[in-house]
Amino acid sequence: MLVTFRLMAILEGISYLLLFGLGMPLKYLAQIPEPNIYIGYAHGFLFIAFVVLAAVFCYEKKWGLRRFVIFFIASLLPFGTFYVDQKYLGKVAL
Repeated sequence: MLVTFRLMAILEGISYLLLFGLGMPLKYLAQIPEPNIYIGYAHGFLFIAFVVLAAVFCYEKKWGLRRFVIFFIASLLPFGTFYVDQKYLGKVAL
């Protein structure tokens, strides 16, 4: 479960950066909206999967609501999921 959650955190973070670092500039500066559609779908799926896995993981590890809220807020911030991976998930014992 930890490996899956860590992978989801990394993928969600990458999709966030791709969406706002590549998709949005292409859409608004170059008037090419197509990549933004696909990157947006992928990011939406990964975001929802990350939040669901965060809830499941926090429940299984018996972490409180506070840590889930930290994970959720991190998913809304650029580089937030990378921070979660390093600060919280890198130290969790299998």
